[in-house]
Amino acid sequence: MNTMTHKGYAARVEYSEEDGCFVGHVAGVRDVIGFHGESVAELRAAFEEAVDDYLETCKKLNQEPNHPYSGQFRLRLSPELHARAAMVAETKGKSLNAWVTDAIERSIAAA
Repeated sequence: MNTMTHKGYAARVEYSEEDGCFVGHVAGVRDVIGFHGESVAELRAAFEEAVDDYLETCKKLNQEPNHPYSGQFRLRLSPELHARAAMVAETKGKSLNAWVTDAIERSIAAA
């Protein structure tokens, strides 16, 4: 997966056939932050400008900007699956968090 990052923010990008350009949105924040460009260089510059403008606007408004993901999330599992996952993690010599992190990373790399 290719991502564009700037100051801890990541972008998802797609090509708009209708508009004839790349259109991007900052991922992982509640606020809507969009940008576009006709080339990769334009897209990169527009992305960085959009993030910088967002952070500056938040500062002027004395508001805390949305930050992309904290690194923590809750996962609801059946007690049986939770127990099986914990057992497998233990057999691998890992904590459940480390084992799940590895499993997610492998899954993302295979996507």
